[in-house]
Amino acid sequence: MSDDLTLHAHLVGRQGSRADLNTPVLVLDIDALDRNIAAMAGLAAARGIGLRPHAKTHKSVDIAKRQLAAGAAGVCCAKIGEAEALADGGITGILITSPVAAPHAIERLAALATRADGLMATVDHPDVARRIDAALAAQGATLDVLIDIDPGIARTGVASPEKAVDLARAIAALPALRWRGVQYYCGSQQHIEDYAERRAAIVERTDYLKTVLAALADADFAAEIVSGSGTGTHHIDLDLGVFTELQAGSYVFMDKQYCDCDLTGDGAVPFEVALGVDARVVSANHSGLVTIDAGFKSLSTDGGVAVVRRGAPTDSFFAFMGDEHAALVAPGIGERMAPGDPVTLTVPHCDPTVNLYDHYHVIAGDTLVAIWPVSARGRAR
Repeated sequence: MSDDLTLHAHLVGRQGSRADLNTPVLVLDIDALDRNIAAMAGLAAARGIGLRPHAKTHKSVDIAKRQLAAGAAGVCCAKIGEAEALADGGITGILITSPVAAPHAIERLAALATRADGLMATVDHPDVARRIDAALAAQGATLDVLIDIDPGIARTGVASPEKAVDLARAIAALPALRWRGVQYYCGSQQHIEDYAERRAAIVERTDYLKTVLAALADADFAAEIVSGSGTGTHHIDLDLGVFTELQAGSYVFMDKQYCDCDLTGDGAVPFEVALGVDARVVSANHSGLVTIDAGFKSLSTDGGVAVVRRGAPTDSFFAFMGDEHAALVAPGIGERMAPGDPVTLTVPHCDPTVNLYDHYHVIAGDTLVAIWPVSARGRAR
């Protein structure tokens, strides 16, 4: 048994058992999770747009099943390893959003295509498309693919409408591949905090996407699927109406980065914070700070610092103090808190924070109701 199950399995279902969890621990409010899943599904359905949420956020078979049950067409995975883990857990309709190019990865992709219902992948280079086609032929399999379009960040994707058309023509000549459309993910715009500024940036980038789609259509490659968007731009993209499906992922949890954004333009908060890290005070020997047991090993650092959600004074702020520890700083906090006191933190960035843990500790109120594995933890290849 894993440490989490050894430590906590006996707490499942016991009233108030959250208080007895060994910390630091990744906690997930199941009621808030389900409301978030339903909210995004409802927004997409109301506009007649599909939803293929990005599972790189949660890396969880259990959560993906809830998304599918709420109407999602499938899920997205960032890497072949994530897709393998979720497909082996029974998840269908997986889109791999990062190009699969390494020789062994292509072999794994071809093998996965023989057992994963509805699998799709992205491609952005004709040579890679030809390698995938050969690997599929050796397996007697076929695969639907989307052309990845660079939204201007020069990370992945074809760099012009002309290159998109060239790649579509190359794919059309490959018998084991079937071209379905395009992927267009504007990652650098997702966390622009001001709504008007974010909307202006997305409108400009969507205008470029329209030129790519027009060039493809003019070459007799009209896109059936236009996949993209994210939690930060979902509201804007629904209004613009170019995507046929949304890839938003972080809405299931919400983190500090997205809580800092005006997601709707009117200050409304469409999703709840469902994910947190429970920690405890381990030292309180100074008036102006206390030390808690959650540091760099417990929280991602790329999204700033965590935010205290409950258990500490509202005027306290978080500061990393090393691998194992952080400080909560506020006037007189050392007199107001004592060793052993519990604290719940809103994480800076949910995706990499989840990847630090083996399990979700699923809570309803203050009761531990389940322990779910982070099914694709560490599947970065």
